[in-house]
Amino acid sequence: MVPKLDQAQINAVRQLRNGCILCGEVGSGKSRTGLAYYFCKVGGGILNGKDLGLEQDYVPMDHPKDLYIITTARKRDQLEWDSELVPFLLARNPKDSYYGDRVKVVVDSWNNIRRYVDVKGAFFLFDEQKVVGSGPWSKAFIRISRNNEWIFLSATPGDVWTDYISIFIANGFYRKRSEFLNRHAVYNRYSKYPRIDRFLETEHLEKLRDSILVNIDYQKPTERHVHAYTVGYDRELYRTIMMKRWNPYKEKPIESVSELGYLLRHVVNSDPERGQIVIDIQKQHEKLIVFYKFNYELEILKNLEYLDGTIVAQWNGLEHEPIPNSEKWVYLVQYTAGAEGWNCTQTDTILFYSLDYSYKTMEQAMGRIDRRNTPYHDLYYYTIRSKAPIDIAISRALKQKKNFNESRFFSKYL
Repeated sequence: MVPKLDQAQINAVRQLRNGCILCGEVGSGKSRTGLAYYFCKVGGGILNGKDLGLEQDYVPMDHPKDLYIITTARKRDQLEWDSELVPFLLARNPKDSYYGDRVKVVVDSWNNIRRYVDVKGAFFLFDEQKVVGSGPWSKAFIRISRNNEWIFLSATPGDVWTDYISIFIANGFYRKRSEFLNRHAVYNRYSKYPRIDRFLETEHLEKLRDSILVNIDYQKPTERHVHAYTVGYDRELYRTIMMKRWNPYKEKPIESVSELGYLLRHVVNSDPERGQIVIDIQKQHEKLIVFYKFNYELEILKNLEYLDGTIVAQWNGLEHEPIPNSEKWVYLVQYTAGAEGWNCTQTDTILFYSLDYSYKTMEQAMGRIDRRNTPYHDLYYYTIRSKAPIDIAISRALKQKKNFNESRFFSKYL
């Protein structure tokens, strides 16, 4: 089976070159497009050859390179990339590959990227933008980029300019992180910790970014319907925590801003109305994905009285259960563990029991059911939020496609 690309994917392959970011909405077919670039422009193969007047659709690569795919642990373990490789006649096991031992194929997680810093002369396909900051993943990526060809696949490549630093360095735009920051970053003079207030020469940065971004522009076959439920919360307990800075659950003073935020959200997200809305939505959609943020939310969700015959499964840092194979199910997914790296075409509905602080994470979570191969045209998304100040601020930030800054929110109260 020769992989078929639509016109948007073909256009993207033509524009791609070494060091680019292939950017497309979740479910736009980035994986297949990235592999097509490797196959055609890196390896010299031909797809859809009959459309070009050739005798066969699949013309093998004449100068293939070893292929390294760095992805999420879940996508590696669920063998999602293995199925993407099959139409290209590639496989991790040389016995299953058309090219045998001539092409080494490695699929591994970002956690293990440092294993490959000494690889040379290969092609790396980085799945999702994970080189934000100056940590070990970023350093390993920069070392790999010096001796290999590579591209990124990402639905949301960067929220702020600092997210692009490692990729800019790998492209040779800057020598090191300090050069970028000294030239473009303006820090807040009065902050107790380094905090960037604004960036200089943003037009130049936009040109650099646009020179490496390649978009997959395709018409989505789905239509999203987003509904928001407003619920109450314990105003008195919320006010007490804010005014007295007292942890009522541990009976001791609040020690940090992050603890204060956690406690206020605990009050807001524990309201019984939220659980009732989950039940009401499951009555309308018997197969339901529910995203949550905190462990206490999981305990609430696990103990709700769902419809008779409902199977409840979960995916988080401890439990990695598959989506149930039944007529009625609820799949409880923690944002950090499951907002990316898996697909579901068995349902058309996601409920956000609480909101994450990151716009990127929320968008990735919505994309779990918004796939090219979904049988549904109409997709339904439900959010639950209160009129508590912290919930309003989070909602406002996400609506503006920004991340919620907890420290900045509380600074006016401190």
